[in-house]
Amino acid sequence: MRFPFSFVVLLTAGLLGGCNTFEKRAQQKAEVFATLPPETKERLKNEAIRVGDTEDMVFIAFGKPDETKTATTAGGATTTWIYNRYWQEYQGEAYGGFRRQVVRDPKTGAASVYFEPISRPIYETRRQPVLRVIFAGGEVRVIEQPKEE
Repeated sequence: MRFPFSFVVLLTAGLLGGCNTFEKRAQQKAEVFATLPPETKERLKNEAIRVGDTEDMVFIAFGKPDETKTATTAGGATTTWIYNRYWQEYQGEAYGGFRRQVVRDPKTGAASVYFEPISRPIYETRRQPVLRVIFAGGEVRVIEQPKEE
């Protein structure tokens, strides 16, 4: 059975394009990306944003934020985009009782019963904010990054 070449090309593009990459984000905001100077495009590709960048530029650099918050201040409305790092931290074992094992002696046919403890690992999901970007009037006003230790 032969597949048309265009079907294979579309399938490959769909599989490769499923990731949240810089190229895909730039393509999603193609109208904005096309108007940017080459040095700005390179800066965004390197995930470097500046005060004065637009929401679209931050999206191109980092993608969709993990959290979004809005606030109203005396100076007007602000929107905060928060990007987090997630990981699982091992917390130990949880014991849930015992499992009965019956073992037969191949020579005598006698059965022996053993009780084996049942346990499972416990992991807790951790979250750490790594970037907060505050927008006012559609432009970056504040960039907060925690200090690397």
